[in-house]
Amino acid sequence: MRTHFPVIVVGAGPAGLLLSHLLHLQGIESIVLESRSRAAVESTIRAGVLEQGTMDILNETGVGERMRREGALHHGIELAFGGQRHRIALTDLTGRAITVYAQHEVIKDLIAARAAVHGDMLFDVSDVSVHDIDSTQPSVQFRVNGQVRRLTCDFIAGCDGFHGVCRPAMPASVREEYQRVYPFGWFGVLVEAPPSSDELIYAAHERGFALISTRSPTVQRMYFQCDPSERAEAWSDERIWHELHTRTESHDGWRLKEGPIFQKSVIAMRSFVCTPMQYGRLFLAGDSAHIVPPTGAKGMNLAVADVWRLARALDDFFHRDDEAGLRGYSEAALKRIWRAEHFSYWMTRMMHRLDDAPPFEQQMQRSELEYVVSSRAASLMLAENYVGLPIA
Repeated sequence: MRTHFPVIVVGAGPAGLLLSHLLHLQGIESIVLESRSRAAVESTIRAGVLEQGTMDILNETGVGERMRREGALHHGIELAFGGQRHRIALTDLTGRAITVYAQHEVIKDLIAARAAVHGDMLFDVSDVSVHDIDSTQPSVQFRVNGQVRRLTCDFIAGCDGFHGVCRPAMPASVREEYQRVYPFGWFGVLVEAPPSSDELIYAAHERGFALISTRSPTVQRMYFQCDPSERAEAWSDERIWHELHTRTESHDGWRLKEGPIFQKSVIAMRSFVCTPMQYGRLFLAGDSAHIVPPTGAKGMNLAVADVWRLARALDDFFHRDDEAGLRGYSEAALKRIWRAEHFSYWMTRMMHRLDDAPPFEQQMQRSELEYVVSSRAASLMLAENYVGLPIA
């Protein structure tokens, strides 16, 4: 194995794999290091609502064919409360749309693209550590197949998630971290059933939030607000369906379509931002630098926007000897990140039951919901953030 690469990418999630793919298209070599097996990476089921900009990038870079064929293109979403459903016409308002296509499917497509060109990827690595990030030749040490290896590079891309090793490698004295941990989580289920709705339903109810999503014509994804300490195995299917029906049914007689539940999980919720997203020759992207609550459907889309920007900056450095994009990477990326953090926080506060909120604030929630669905200006604000602001 060679011992030097222009870019070492730590983490084979959507951020790391897409960055490696983009760099390849620009003629820049990279290697991806991942602690999990390829099978584990490809089978970890995550939600996937793709913004218009994300769809465009996948299509333009040659990895969107299966997304177009198997993903569900949606032109609106529904907000449900007070026994009624209200449609937010995303495409009519913005000219843009979303595609529901699970994150692990995007990962499969990206791994296949890297494998097709014999791109360097190492799975099942352990004991990863990054070194000399403030020098012109940083390095990454790791163990693979029982041997300790050390690779040098020009840049390290930390795409290894919230619990990865890259962010902590930045000196604590230069990092500032912002976090909001929510007092509730989501109980998620996968169900063998036909779709209950043509579009996603976001439901606000006195018992708590619920979301009706889809995965395929035969598999549906559903969530409801719960205590984050809940144990998924303690919930019977009957109890789960009771909560979902109670929180989503409307006065027009619409009902969820039931089916066998084959996966249950509880998801904790937080907002998190690390700034800056770079130090020396180390650059962070995706969940290693920021986390959003899933209400706004922004997580994977932010990762895509990060690496699109980072890939352009690296292209400028290697091919035009221009460092401006790298120097300004963090500042430019954080503008989009804070906008997405605000939108996700706003959606979360508006849609969820807030047990610590006084009755006055609860009435403010209801008033805001009614305004969003009755005002074109308010609906447009939600729609343009949901489909994603242009990636510039």
